[in-house]
Amino acid sequence: MAPQQGPAGPRRRLGAELRRLRLNADMTLDEVAEKMTCSTSKISRLETGKGIPKLPDVNELIRIYGVTSDAEQDMLRRLVREGRTQGWWEPITEGVHPERFVLDAPARFAALETEAVEVRTFDNTVLLGLLQTERYARALMRALLPSHSDSEIELLVQLRMRRARALRRAEAPLRVRAVMDESVLCRLVGGAEVMAQQAEHLLELGNLPNVSIQVLPFEIGMHRALAGQFTVLRFADELAGDVVHIEGSAGDTYLEAPSDVDLYTKIFDDVAGVSLSPGDSAELIARYGARNSARGGGS
Repeated sequence: MAPQQGPAGPRRRLGAELRRLRLNADMTLDEVAEKMTCSTSKISRLETGKGIPKLPDVNELIRIYGVTSDAEQDMLRRLVREGRTQGWWEPITEGVHPERFVLDAPARFAALETEAVEVRTFDNTVLLGLLQTERYARALMRALLPSHSDSEIELLVQLRMRRARALRRAEAPLRVRAVMDESVLCRLVGGAEVMAQQAEHLLELGNLPNVSIQVLPFEIGMHRALAGQFTVLRFADELAGDVVHIEGSAGDTYLEAPSDVDLYTKIFDDVAGVSLSPGDSAELIARYGARNSARGGGS
């Protein structure tokens, strides 16, 4: 298992522990908030790992929940300290303003992905960010975010390239199972030359032992993932639980309920089951790459 590299994991683990303690104490969120003289949403954010934990708050919760074990108290306080560290992505994302309908807070997904041990994704419009070349990512960002400055676009491209390093890290590289609709290969992002280079990059990544790339061909017709693209992030820490990420026109959605995660995992498995094998997918990707290369890079 790769060591934790950011604050998201400790925050989610702390939240799960605090929720467990609250339920064991047979208390509601409202009851805890009243004793803490704070809002219910503050307690909820702590339990879901979305808030930045503060030691005085956790010390008070330790008192309210009657935690007497020194080891358990030390564990909770350690998670607070780890949850307040700065993620590697923060100096990058601080320079980019979010745009609700296109770019949700970019730091949140990077934080979760950093802690993940496996990513399963279905894409039907554009490539998964982890698989994109720099030129593909830049062209895509410029198309999606026309109001952002060149410097912001470059920060987002830098973020995407930095995220992709997880595929090649020496210790426990991130496992990726990617299924893409054939239309992703057809859509020209940045022009034919960019797409030809992108195809070469996909073939290279597909040779990594931790990366599986499959194409869902047009002839399959109807399938379970017609509703759109999604990503299932899997974590080594079972207590924190896996997460489904869905990009949408009204912003990003994160699903953490086990029933939701199970549903999207089954949808992914069904779509992967009717897609081309990684070997046959590589042949199709190579054909698209050759076609775009022959087109001479026209956009």
